Amino acid sequence: MSQSQSKGWNIALWIVQVLMALAFASAGFMKLTSPIESLQAAGMGWVNDFPAFMVRFVGISELAGGVGLILPAALRIKPVLTPVAGFALALVMVLALGYHVMKGEFQALPINIVLGGLSALIGWGPIAAKS
Repeated sequence: MSQSQSKGWNIALWIVQVLMALAFASAGFMKLTSPIESLQAAGMGWVNDFPAFMVRFVGISELAGGVGLILPAALRIKPVLTPVAGFALALVMVLALGYHVMKGEFQALPINIVLGGLSALIGWGPIAAKS
């Protein structure tokens, strides 16, 4: 990859990282702090199928993943954790996709596919930039 292509790729990757970090961190914060009843009212019917601690665990995971998409690379402290966070969030979206397929909730699949794909791109991005 030429230097100008590499710089453009880096900028695009940072934009995706920031947007995905905001999406996951805000969703995680909401699952972590909102009463289960208000999550149900917000259209998250899946919370009925899991105990409250699992909903909170998903919230913690998404919040930590959102932070992990930015901080390690931005602070240059263990930057390898940023792609790890990307791949971990992609796994969360694959599991969510499987759940929604099992429940017949096909309207949720595009969101899981887009978020999972962009998360995987963040995981794969540094590898692609080096080649």
